[in-house]
Amino acid sequence: MGKSCCQTPEPDGHAHNNPRWRLILWIALIANAAMFVVEIVAGLAADSRALQADALDFFGDAANYAISLGVAGLALSWRAKAALVKAATMLVFGLWVIGYAVYGLVAGSNPEPQTMGVIGTLALVVNVIVALMLFRYREGDANMRSVWICSRNDAIGNIAVLGAALGVFGTGQAWPDLLVAAIMAGLAIWGSVEVFGEARRELAHG
Repeated sequence: MGKSCCQTPEPDGHAHNNPRWRLILWIALIANAAMFVVEIVAGLAADSRALQADALDFFGDAANYAISLGVAGLALSWRAKAALVKAATMLVFGLWVIGYAVYGLVAGSNPEPQTMGVIGTLALVVNVIVALMLFRYREGDANMRSVWICSRNDAIGNIAVLGAALGVFGTGQAWPDLLVAAIMAGLAIWGSVEVFGEARRELAHG
């Protein structure tokens, strides 16, 4: 009898050749690419740093899913190296968002909470669906784990964006939007550290 579908896949190349795993990655890639376009347009229109930061996160995730598809089935060392690239991308994103939030604080901004709320809700729905699809692969190798961490952080970030929309609406000020952008940056940096550590361990034992 075959393995139960509820079991966590083993962290080896076979899991990465699984058609279900590849299909989920393709769905996630397309969904993230589409949401990047939606959020970057809405973020610029609403002057929301949090939405723009989330849009760039969607773009980075789409690229990460493409990398995961590219190395699926390769040796563990190659998948670990791909995870290092993705961790570096998450780190750069986090640092950039922090800088952008500081710029918004200095230059001033006027985010529009209604647009933030609507787009933030849409983004949350997309990310929760993707995260649920990837949940069973959360304990795989560094490459699989990096995909799960990205999706998990995205869902948390979307909840924070909705909180920012409520904060901007309630206070009439921009600081909740800037604060959430900074929190999202922290999540990206934290996630990159997790993936870096796992990938380095796999390379050391490779």
